[in-house]
Amino acid sequence: MPPSVPSLPRRVARILRTSLFAQVAVALVLGIVVGKLWPDFASDLQPLGDGFTRLIKTIISPLVFCVVVVGIAKAGDLKAFGRIGLKALIWFEVASTLALIIGLLAANLVQPGSGMNVDPSTLNSAAVDAKTGGGSLPSTTEFIVNAIPTSFIGAFAENQLLQVLILACLVGAALLHLGHTKVPKVLPAIEQAQEIIFAVVGFIMRLAPIAVFGAMAVLIGQYGLGVIETYAKLIILCYAAAALFIALLAVALKTVTGLSLWKFLRYIREEMLLALGTASTESVMPRVMQKLRKAGARDDAVGLVLPTGYSFNLDGASLYLSIGTLFIAQAVGVDLSLGQQITVVLVLMLTSKGMAGIPGSAFLALSATASSLGAIPAGAVALLLGVDRIMDSMRVVTNLLGNCVAVFAVSRWEGALDLDKAKRVLDQGKADPDPEPVEVEEPTAAIPAQKAKETASEAS
Repeated sequence: MPPSVPSLPRRVARILRTSLFAQVAVALVLGIVVGKLWPDFASDLQPLGDGFTRLIKTIISPLVFCVVVVGIAKAGDLKAFGRIGLKALIWFEVASTLALIIGLLAANLVQPGSGMNVDPSTLNSAAVDAKTGGGSLPSTTEFIVNAIPTSFIGAFAENQLLQVLILACLVGAALLHLGHTKVPKVLPAIEQAQEIIFAVVGFIMRLAPIAVFGAMAVLIGQYGLGVIETYAKLIILCYAAAALFIALLAVALKTVTGLSLWKFLRYIREEMLLALGTASTESVMPRVMQKLRKAGARDDAVGLVLPTGYSFNLDGASLYLSIGTLFIAQAVGVDLSLGQQITVVLVLMLTSKGMAGIPGSAFLALSATASSLGAIPAGAVALLLGVDRIMDSMRVVTNLLGNCVAVFAVSRWEGALDLDKAKRVLDQGKADPDPEPVEVEEPTAAIPAQKAKETASEAS
């Protein structure tokens, strides 16, 4: 008798029950509907997304610490870890500079702000101060000094990823120096803590659909869909430039590793949809780290390259900043010369570093760039207040893919990538199941001693 085929409602119910991707997709649509129909109610849903992001942030620092320490200790080569860091920084600088140049070329070609003829004196610059909290981006010296921890516990308490990375490198180096014989219980304890943290990530991810629903409802409720019509030319240009950059990432990944970016997108589709819904790459960082490890990238490469990329490799933000600077100049009628545009690239290469975690960092970087040129009124940055939130999706996708490609490329460059495993996992669209625990047999050296003991007892 042929097996009965479940009815359509049952199949849909099973998919919604078992697939995080389906749950997040439904939550995304419901959030848009609620935000459009009941904008006042939608504004009260902000705590749903914020609460989820807070939960994720609590485990990022300990997770990065555990992954990096275990990666260094297992690799057994601190020099190799240093090479990975250096190669990652080279990759980051090339990628982010390319993003800046693509943004400038696109803005010059399309001229998204031409014809607007905005009078800067009519703009409310106080709104920019409210958005940034009156803060400022750190200088290069301050950025380097701030990366050095002043307290072991403080680095974790303040969620300073670069400080946590430095501490993890020191602890990993100390474990290599002492060897497993002097501290035999430390590394297994850190590995067990890592597994506990990944289990906690699994628990928190069950709340992801609720977070996406709340975040999307708030976005549509506050900004509506009318802003898309007002800034249509700028929005289309930014997303088209991001699509071009992602296509170049796909070519680079294929050239360096032979892997397909589109298959990788299918592999992390749940995380990508969650990042889009919450407008945050931090919300998916633990899961992406886990998936990169299961896709063949070595622990030390994943633990160093991905978290560092969150501060040094903001490709989507670089695209937005370069296009946004020229959009503002064109809107207020300022014609930037080639020399001034080169200055824009140089300034943004510095100001775009270390933006992660700073409120209103994009506006701070734009204000700093406008001030350095002297030709664009700093208050003109307020032109982008209405459209900034719409650009989050572009920034999130580009930043996340840029950092994941960097992990694969640097791992392959350093010989820290299991290419056969990576191809198998990406072809399947899911990670291999974790191996079952294997019981360790009693060492053979102990068997003769046990037999001798039994013989002696029989003789007595």
